[in-house]
Amino acid sequence: MAVQSWSALLKASTKTALIHDGKRKIHYLFTDGKEMAEEYDLTTDELIVRKWRSKSTLKGQGPWEIEVGEPVPSTVACLESDVIKENCSNPVFMRKDTKTSFLWRVRNLPYPKEVYNISVEPDQRCCIIRTNNKKYYKKFNVPDLDRSQLPLDSSALNFTHANNTLIVSYKKPKEILTIEHELLREVKKLKGTNEGDVDCKTQ
Repeated sequence: MAVQSWSALLKASTKTALIHDGKRKIHYLFTDGKEMAEEYDLTTDELIVRKWRSKSTLKGQGPWEIEVGEPVPSTVACLESDVIKENCSNPVFMRKDTKTSFLWRVRNLPYPKEVYNISVEPDQRCCIIRTNNKKYYKKFNVPDLDRSQLPLDSSALNFTHANNTLIVSYKKPKEILTIEHELLREVKKLKGTNEGDVDCKTQ
């Protein structure tokens, strides 16, 4: 079963823990060379950041790709004030989960709730946000379900709108909750070093 194989991959990975700034930071190195980095809130145990990195074709390190958390602002745009950059009023799509749901926020969407249509497309293994005024369209997948090869369920999907932000939630299936619970228990066992310590403990 795919859920078990993903769980086994997580357990087989080399893990390094770091405690810093109220966060538990975990780095995973998988046998195929891929890396995953996660940050958890030390108080609530909620996942704040998850990002991935693969080796590039030249065997060097590729860039980090954010799966959960705030998108990283462009360094170039920060350095050059006169550079052409994305309008700050454009919609900003990001994922920020809770313990029981996958959660996506789209900021800078001023339209009322009745304008939005959010659907699950099981054949394409994705969710789609549409507006009936044709002002916004977004197709996105749920990597957690893909990794465990779990089906998408339209009854798990919900959305609300407030303060110019569309919030889409997808209730986590019990298989995902089990994996996350087991993983959190594992990472809490890791002896996290404080930043500045040289010998990071790995498992």
